Amino acid sequence: MHYENVVDLKVTQVDQSRIDQVDFDNLMFGKTCSDHMMICDYEDGEWKTPEIIPYGPMLMEPSAKVFHYGQAVFEGMKSYKDGDGKVWLFRPQQNFERINTSAKRMAIPEFPKEYFFSALEKLLNLDYEWIKPGIGNSLYLRPFVIATENGVSASPSNKYRFMIITAPAKAYYEGSVKVIFAEEYSRSADGGVGFAKAAGNYGAQFYPTNLAKAEGFDQIIWTDADTHEYLEEAGTMNIFFRIGDSLVTAPTNDRILDGVTRKSIIALAEEKGIDVQVRRVSVKEIKDAARAGELKEIFGAGTAAVVVPVSAFRHGGEDFELPQLENSYAKQLKANLLDIQYNRAEDPFGWRYEVEIEK
Repeated sequence: MHYENVVDLKVTQVDQSRIDQVDFDNLMFGKTCSDHMMICDYEDGEWKTPEIIPYGPMLMEPSAKVFHYGQAVFEGMKSYKDGDGKVWLFRPQQNFERINTSAKRMAIPEFPKEYFFSALEKLLNLDYEWIKPGIGNSLYLRPFVIATENGVSASPSNKYRFMIITAPAKAYYEGSVKVIFAEEYSRSADGGVGFAKAAGNYGAQFYPTNLAKAEGFDQIIWTDADTHEYLEEAGTMNIFFRIGDSLVTAPTNDRILDGVTRKSIIALAEEKGIDVQVRRVSVKEIKDAARAGELKEIFGAGTAAVVVPVSAFRHGGEDFELPQLENSYAKQLKANLLDIQYNRAEDPFGWRYEVEIEK
């Protein structure tokens, strides 16, 4: 698959690449950005022609509305290089649609499809050498939009900047994580912006997550804001539970992000003949299943982390350990997903998107 409606972008290349200064074996996630970035401004009611320029700082007014009212949304994507040097994206149409869904909820104008895909294609051509082959290696892509109009009146901005920056990445998590089931704090509520990738959703998680870390845990599995009886998301990931041989996950709604990895895991599991149940999952059900020995696995799923198993959880002062399975669903589904992403297996779903590399 390749997007054909390519826009001629204005491109200013770096004088000299920084790639030789980077230790690709010791990367901190999202800390080292590659040579180029895309910027596109919205002014006078329209998006201007996108530009690709050298990555670097930019000037903004202290009164820019993003700093005061949080009009900011983002996406997370990855590009992969296979053994033949071909470059792939994974279901980018989903990310394009979701950033516009997020933007609409935050009163931000939607971004044109031809600009989005043209910018991705050009960036990946310019920074081709930053995409390292091999399972676990990728170039993380961060499209985002911020409100740039100056003035602190409490109203939507009339100026915005859409940007894409990229960063070489290795595996986000290694091993498993320990989690707490939320009993007091909430990630989102009915009628809110939980389904959007709004920047404030993530900022609001940091404090309760820090409290969990102080108790020796890595993340929080969030529960519904009304009763704290139903499990919804894990940190920045969607969450799956294996009860017996069934895989259970909460349905998406206006509190839960419609994760691309989540949808892919569900499709892969169903293809393997696994019983997948998309329904509400109560804290009581999971604790009862753990006591009865029926809770086999919990794992999170997301773009950055891919699939992360949970080794233990706490709720109501009780601690529960999960069994370590040799051939877990988490391991199987992660391997299946990575094989598709890195072009090591057939793609029966048509998820791979080949980037046309200019020779």
